[in-house]
Amino acid sequence: MTGALPELPGEDAPLDALAGGAGGPGALAPLLATVLDALETGIALRSGPLPAGSPAEISALVTDALTDADTGTGAGTGEGGRGALARLTELLAYGAADPADPACAAHLHCPPLAVAAAADLAVSALNPSQDSWDQAPAATALETALLAELAELVGYDPARSAGVLTSGGTESNLMGLMLARDQKLDGIVELDGLPAGVRPCILASEAAHFSVQRSAALLGLGERAVVPVPVDSELRMREDELERAMAEASWAGRTPIAVVATAGTTDTGAVDPLHAAAELAGRYGAWLHVDAAYGGGALLSDRLAPLLDGIARADSVSLDWHKLGWQPAAAGVFLVRRAETYVSLARRAEYLNPVDDEQAGYPSLLGRSLRTTRRADAFKLAVTLRTLGRDGLGRLVDACHDLALAAAGAVRAEPLLELHAEPVLTALLFRYRPPGLGAEETDELNGRLRRLLLRSGRAVVGRTELPGEGPGRVRLKLTLLNPHTTVGEVEALLREVVGAGRRVAGERAG
Repeated sequence: MTGALPELPGEDAPLDALAGGAGGPGALAPLLATVLDALETGIALRSGPLPAGSPAEISALVTDALTDADTGTGAGTGEGGRGALARLTELLAYGAADPADPACAAHLHCPPLAVAAAADLAVSALNPSQDSWDQAPAATALETALLAELAELVGYDPARSAGVLTSGGTESNLMGLMLARDQKLDGIVELDGLPAGVRPCILASEAAHFSVQRSAALLGLGERAVVPVPVDSELRMREDELERAMAEASWAGRTPIAVVATAGTTDTGAVDPLHAAAELAGRYGAWLHVDAAYGGGALLSDRLAPLLDGIARADSVSLDWHKLGWQPAAAGVFLVRRAETYVSLARRAEYLNPVDDEQAGYPSLLGRSLRTTRRADAFKLAVTLRTLGRDGLGRLVDACHDLALAAAGAVRAEPLLELHAEPVLTALLFRYRPPGLGAEETDELNGRLRRLLLRSGRAVVGRTELPGEGPGRVRLKLTLLNPHTTVGEVEALLREVVGAGRRVAGERAG
């Protein structure tokens, strides 16, 4: 992080210029040039998937940048203000874990499409808020139209469904379980909580997202209201175990209010048996919520869409287009099959959605969201769909699926690596397993080799644990979301893993 910092172009322009209004584009243009130059500089300095160094060293870089003379007490008043944008953007780019780098493959953290990022800039500049029509006239209509398209993609009747853009799967899952609680416990829930004797429960697989437990706690049900259902070796909910768990809950006097089926688990991309979940939820009068935050992207692919057969039977669905949709975060979507089930979220604020405005034809999205102020996140997705279409996005999904299959083949071909299961979507679990090591030592070695790769700045590989107890459950993870990555680059990443494993094993032996 050395060298002369670029000067901010347009030095005569006021530093407090606005991004919107008639003068907004002119004020933004020189600033965007500065940002793009600084991004290029920071990425070149990093020259890898993430910066080399420890967390403490990266923190020190941030402290230095914030206290640098170019961004110190003079910020906003002179040369300091002109340099702050360039300096801190360069720092951000240098210090980023860049999901566009082929060796950055740990998480459901996608590289956004350039067209989506450009569209997001327009939203940032105009700053519409979706909590009232008069703050976002076009964006209100656009979100409504986009949600109808996405409802149709899921298999819902767009004329009967409803939904909203969310911050992601956590918010969407909370909304689904809130509506489940309100629909299934209607007339039972009191202002001061549940009356004695009412024991609601939620059925979700052992591999379901942690936000299910968090949502239960936030909804006043308690985390122990979530009954974990055992999974198979691919982390897919077992149909027989779901049936058993629901029967046992009923026999014990509990009320199953919801079944959460996962379409694309975080670690393996597994899809729970959706038709079976729908049948059992219907039998017990429970709400079916499908968490398709990851797997929803399969709906874009003719090849993979059949994996989600049955999703249209869900009462509610979570989708995240900032995963297998290549959107800048956030781009979550929450949908319900029947609009009337949204009733408990309806709100009237006279300064936002007065009755006479609605009667005069001015729509409001206030009653669709848990949030009030809300960005027009639908815009970037609408632009992307109009640019690439379902077919274009589907080709990107298929390219990432092909990469995962190739990566699995490369893992099988390496004697020191062990594949957990064949990829379902674009993620796979594996581990470095040299001969002669016990389960506990193998776990420790895999954790250490991953941290070695992080410190060196050479690779970002995930780390997780299989369900169960005891040692031997640690696995490394690749989540392949860059459709432009080549098979050769994935093979090179796996060679980095093997090389790091050998170094760590050598240190242990020494």
